[in-house]
Amino acid sequence: MTMTDTANDDIKAMSFEQALEALERIVDDLEKGDVPLDQSIRIYERGEALKAHCDRLLKAAEDKVEKIRLSREGAPVGTEPLDPK
Repeated sequence: MTMTDTANDDIKAMSFEQALEALERIVDDLEKGDVPLDQSIRIYERGEALKAHCDRLLKAAEDKVEKIRLSREGAPVGTEPLDPK
């Protein structure tokens, strides 16, 4: 485990909204251009971790949505297990 991994452990517990807000703050800080280079690298790496977390959460949500069964008329009629056994 690298130092960056340890510094980003809190990301796993974030909701999508929390992670997205943190990512937006990082983008704003980097766009301003007044962050020292070493700090820019650290926050860029954190941004990458936040983006990956958001991607995982979105994929999980998409998988759940895809499991909703629809009638011929397009009305929801139930759901199917995400991982059938």
